[in-house]
Amino acid sequence: MRYPSIDKLLDIVPSKYKLVIISAKRAKQIDQGDPVRVENPKCVKSVGQALEEIVEGKLNIKF
Repeated sequence: MRYPSIDKLLDIVPSKYKLVIISAKRAKQIDQGDPVRVENPKCVKSVGQALEEIVEGKLNIKF
């Protein structure tokens, strides 16, 4: 995976495991018809789009 960078993602979400859970839940929502919150996403797949949303700060993440 080239974009978004794992380093940028781990600056936002401190744990790889939490990152997987958050992105999987958001990807499932996108697959079920929830609109993507990023304009012109670079990724075609829903998991990549979810990760782009995390990098751009479009999701409210609470720990």
